[in-house]
Amino acid sequence: MIGLNYNQKLGISKTRITEKLTDEEVIKEIILTQNERYISILYDRYSNKIYRRAISFVKESAIAEDLMHDIFLKILLNLSSFKGKSKFSTWVYSITYNFCIDFLRKRQKERQQASTYSSEMVELSEEDIEAFESLKQIKSERLQELLEMISVEDKMILLMKYQDNLSIKQIQEVFKISESAVKMRINRAKGKIKKLYKANYKELY
Repeated sequence: MIGLNYNQKLGISKTRITEKLTDEEVIKEIILTQNERYISILYDRYSNKIYRRAISFVKESAIAEDLMHDIFLKILLNLSSFKGKSKFSTWVYSITYNFCIDFLRKRQKERQQASTYSSEMVELSEEDIEAFESLKQIKSERLQELLEMISVEDKMILLMKYQDNLSIKQIQEVFKISESAVKMRINRAKGKIKKLYKANYKELY
C-alpha cells in the first residue's frame, strides 16, 4: 500500500510539473539541480518548435534534426544568461535563428549570388510596398525558389514575419533593433523578392 501511494504521488508530481510549471520555473530548477526531468520538460516543449524553424531554413530533415539537437544544447548551456527581459520563447527564437544563419553562412559561403543580393540596396517607393504587401501573391513553389536567392538575413526576417507570424515587436526583441529598422528590413527584403520575381518570371503576378 505504501508503495502504491508513493507511485501515485510521483504520478501527481510529474503531471503537475509537466503541465503547470512555467518556463521560468523549469529553467530555475535546471540551473539549480540539473535534474534530467526538468531538462526533459523543456525539451518536450521546444524541440519540435526548434526543428520546424530549422527545417524551414535547410529543407533537409536529417540536417534539421542535427541542428535542433545542437541548438537545444546551446540553449541549455546558456540558460543562466536568460534574464527574463523578454519571453523565453522569443529568446529561443533568437538563438535558433542566429544558429541557423551561422550554419547557412558557412554552407553557402561560396554562393556568389547570395552575397551579391545581400549587399545590394533596393529603394522602394510606397507604391511598390503597397503593391507587394503580401508575399502570398506569389505561388508557393516559386516563392521557395526566390527565398533561396536572397541573403540568409533577408530570408530569415521574411520567414519570421510571414511564416511564423511574429509581430514587429517580437522581431525587435530577436534582433535588438528599433521598430523602424525592422520595417525597413522587411520592406527591403520584399523588394528584393519582387525584383527577382520580375527578372525570373517576367510578370509580377
